[in-house]
Amino acid sequence: MRIALASDHAGLGLKLEIAALLRADGHEVEDFGTDTTEPADLPDHVLPASLAVAQGRADRGIFVDGVGYGSAMIANKVHGVFAAVCQDPFCAGLARSHSDTNVLCLGGKIIGSALALEIVRVWMSTDWLGAVEEKYARRVAKVVAIDDAHTVPLA
Repeated sequence: MRIALASDHAGLGLKLEIAALLRADGHEVEDFGTDTTEPADLPDHVLPASLAVAQGRADRGIFVDGVGYGSAMIANKVHGVFAAVCQDPFCAGLARSHSDTNVLCLGGKIIGSALALEIVRVWMSTDWLGAVEEKYARRVAKVVAIDDAHTVPLA
């Protein structure tokens, strides 16, 4: 699977650990930055990574900032991107199985490395239940319809 990674300076260290985990699991990783601990503006990195997901150049995205919410706010402005902030493996599993999210956002100042890596493992390995349970397909279809009606599709 092709994974777009992005972070600001607060998420850099955790992002690098996640990249190593993903590569070890056989995934292709594209890192949209930042690559320094110097202060970085989150939109400069999350927007290009979000566009890669929306345009199909990446299958999924994982974005890390201080808390995770900044990344999610930016990512969810892009048509076709469905991002969730997860702070535990249970929520990561639900974000995939119930909501079919394609972007995971994590807070590097909120959760430690071991927990973050387990969240990534669960999120990456959980299938969406919409293929087998109609209620999830119906609910996600409503969210996609909102996205189609209120965000501008990419040209």
